[in-house]
Amino acid sequence: MRWIAAAFVLTVTPAAADEARFDKALNDFREVHRAEMRKSNIAGSSFYVVHDGRTVAADHLGEQDTDAHVPVDARTIYHWASITKTMTGIAIIQLRDRGLLSLDDPIVKYVPELAAVHNPFGDTGAITLRQLMSHSAGFRSGTWPWRAHDWQPFEPAGWSQLVAMLPYTAVEFKPGSRFGYSNPGIVYLGQVIERLSGENYEVYIDKNILKPLAMHDSYFDRTPPHLLPHRSHSYFIRDGKRVAAPFDVDTGVTVSNGGLNAPMPDMARYLAFLLGDPARATDYDRVLKRSSLEEMWVPQISAGQDFTQGRMATTTESGLSFFMDRRAAVRFVGHNGDQNGFRAYLSFCPDQRVGSLLAFNTETRGVQNSADNRDTAESRTALATDRLCEALVE
Repeated sequence: MRWIAAAFVLTVTPAAADEARFDKALNDFREVHRAEMRKSNIAGSSFYVVHDGRTVAADHLGEQDTDAHVPVDARTIYHWASITKTMTGIAIIQLRDRGLLSLDDPIVKYVPELAAVHNPFGDTGAITLRQLMSHSAGFRSGTWPWRAHDWQPFEPAGWSQLVAMLPYTAVEFKPGSRFGYSNPGIVYLGQVIERLSGENYEVYIDKNILKPLAMHDSYFDRTPPHLLPHRSHSYFIRDGKRVAAPFDVDTGVTVSNGGLNAPMPDMARYLAFLLGDPARATDYDRVLKRSSLEEMWVPQISAGQDFTQGRMATTTESGLSFFMDRRAAVRFVGHNGDQNGFRAYLSFCPDQRVGSLLAFNTETRGVQNSADNRDTAESRTALATDRLCEALVE
């Protein structure tokens, strides 16, 4: 494997002790990152750290295309999969702040087709937007169960296909009673965004999040021709060998659930917005005011029985389109993503104003809802970023 590494570290905190601890934590993480890459046969990966609005570390390892031996660099475009859900949640809060909806409105108010689902627990009209955002509405996890053959679509292309499935869809537990990660639930929120805004989901997010944050190389689904040279391929490890995944797939109507593609510098701009910066408060408030972001990070329900999201721990909680955890004095917020061989992690500590982005173009093992999910190369690397926040409070 051809290895390319680019990194830079700037002054992180004004206190020398904090700087020393942070630098050690960063160096320790880099050792973990490189070791996991090598022993797991991962093709390519990138890692960024943002602190106080600045990118203070940027690493690029391996290749974005192993056949052509194209190295990963700052322009490499990764698929961010379910991290898209955080933008869907922000869009819903934007519409709420504009007076167009309430989080406690029933979903059938905006997507009346959902009245057709089978709900053995009562009235589907009682299922709210808030429950969908916190994954407590009772809908199943997977969106599209038919992907066993190459000729079948990667995801359903149109809303009509999902509507046809609704009479055969059941609510699986009493809404609001527990956590159950649901991709279809986020697709339904995407319909709310489209119907209230009058625009396609991709257009709305581009106008209201991507463009205001100067994320000009970010997009959904198929890659535009001028960015194709930078689009990463993706891979699976199967029986100890690395095999190629389908290239540049289209997530269709499930785009609000997982369609985002972006290079690391664009995602660093997004992370800087989430962390906040008083000097840029006016610009950031045009996307979403700080109090509304903080509202999204208020725990709604325990997600401790799910080991696929956030810090993948029994202490993990679900907020509104984000996951939270706490260890000692550190509050963690974030979201994970996995699709088509890509694995991605967004994690930040609002109180320390530091966060990280970690992307892999190779999946070593499929995501499983068990504690074993913490013991993959990707998860071990992602969990090692915790020390970056913890180093700033010791």
